[in-house]
Amino acid sequence: MNMEAVISSITEFFSIVDPLLLELAVILTLAAVLGVILKMLKQPLILAYLITGIIIGAFGFFDLAEREAMELFSNLGVMFLLFLVGLEMDYNSIKRVGKTSLAIGLGQVLFTATGGFLIAYFAFGMSVIHAAYVAIALTFSSTVIIVKLLSDKGNLTSLHGRAAIGLLLVQDIVVILILISLNALDAGGEIGPISILKIVTGGIALFAVMMILGRSVFPYIFRKVSHSQELLFLVSLAWLLFFSVIVKMAGFSIEIAGFLGGVALANSSQKYNIASKIQPLRDFFILVFFAILGSLMAVSEFGGLIIPILVFSFFVLLGNPIIVMIIMRSLGYKKRTNFLTGVTVAQISEFSMIFATLGLVMGHISDEIFALIAAVGVVTITLSTYLILYAEEIFPYISRFLSIFEKDNTIEEQESNIGNSKKVILIGAHRTGRGFMNNFNKDDLLVVDFDPTITDLLNKRGVNHLFSDITDPHIFDNVDLSETKLVISTSPNLQDNLNLTQRIKKIKEDIRIIVRAEFKSDAMLLYDVGADYVLLPHFISGQYLGTIIDSEFNLNRLDILRRKDFHFLEKADEI
Repeated sequence: MNMEAVISSITEFFSIVDPLLLELAVILTLAAVLGVILKMLKQPLILAYLITGIIIGAFGFFDLAEREAMELFSNLGVMFLLFLVGLEMDYNSIKRVGKTSLAIGLGQVLFTATGGFLIAYFAFGMSVIHAAYVAIALTFSSTVIIVKLLSDKGNLTSLHGRAAIGLLLVQDIVVILILISLNALDAGGEIGPISILKIVTGGIALFAVMMILGRSVFPYIFRKVSHSQELLFLVSLAWLLFFSVIVKMAGFSIEIAGFLGGVALANSSQKYNIASKIQPLRDFFILVFFAILGSLMAVSEFGGLIIPILVFSFFVLLGNPIIVMIIMRSLGYKKRTNFLTGVTVAQISEFSMIFATLGLVMGHISDEIFALIAAVGVVTITLSTYLILYAEEIFPYISRFLSIFEKDNTIEEQESNIGNSKKVILIGAHRTGRGFMNNFNKDDLLVVDFDPTITDLLNKRGVNHLFSDITDPHIFDNVDLSETKLVISTSPNLQDNLNLTQRIKKIKEDIRIIVRAEFKSDAMLLYDVGADYVLLPHFISGQYLGTIIDSEFNLNRLDILRRKDFHFLEKADEI
């Protein structure tokens, strides 16, 4: 068969395929191939989606933005994305955003926006509205990327991980208020202080109503349907789509409906089950959104934008971390904590691109400004991924230059009450650590933890403690280990425990070390580097219960065990 016949056959085949089906097949196949490649390069999938759209737009396969179905898919993707953000806005999460997170989050938003605006307005001569859009877009960092990278590194519960998550939560609340304002203006309002105040007030009122319903009504409803996973998914999806219609009629977009719909379910005990069911829908539809965004970038003119793209990318990659480090220094954190937190915000967010897309559709910004924001997103997301992944390796090389970001008397030192050398050092006083702590004399114990709630309670109980993080290589620099006999780590992170064991053995070889592991292979590695005992909770619990019951099948021991556990749980509630 000659080449002309092959081409004719392919053309004839595709002519009988539904155009929408063909477009989806091309998008998904291309995104899958690029996703595999970028995964090998340790890049987030969002870049695969954008590059998919760029390729489609550059080669003119088809016009994604002109298809009504594709536009609907795109809107649904943003709606599901915001729905999952809303699910995280439960009462306890908002309550946990303390003064520190609020100060860091609001401070970073204010100073980044101000700096971005000044650069855009004075350095590049943009109009006020264009400069404002660029400034706001540069302000927000990617929750999806940061949480994923911190989770992969096992740093979500570290001191800098918690600071970053608190900062992101504040950012999410601010960006939602901005999106609510813009969506309402898109419904026919005019930009002005009074109109914006009314819109924001209305958005806050809707948010408050959803929070109230989410605490009183929806937990009961979803508890009733939780016996069936299929029914739970169906009811959740029905609620979201029905609510989006109501909110659309009230003048807001379905994207904002997604967020508010998530807020309504955030206090349900089934929120994690709901999130796991909705996430695949989000991943599919958000792919279409970013593919369309990429296709729009492909037809944009970048000729005169190279310098602005480089300047704004540099500002985000360097300026954002510096802003966060300055704020955290003023709050009294150590330079290492400041640096590791700062690098997490060295990129712009998927919300920045949603914000830019909305501005383009509303006619507030030009294609050029839209292309600028999107390009800065690609550059900063790509480079910041490596910054976050290798931040701990980078820090020792630049540590001496970062001393200006550390006070003489840090909050970590102020929150600590070390005292004299202790026989036992316990790292982590949460669930596993409580059992250890309650079986030691407090005069023989030093607890290491980075949770201010824990350290406050340790202060009240008169327990010596060090406000620090197992990931800090200088954790024992100011600790007298002369009398220390035992160090216990309840952290499940393998690399942290490997590093800790090796450091302790170098400082004082006769200190006995107990560390925790999740898998047999991890335990063997820890034994190889000198751990004296490795706690494997999943193995130990079964072994312990087997010993309690034993071969005589003495079930009366369960009553004794239950009474002991009740006593322990009542005591553990103090921490």
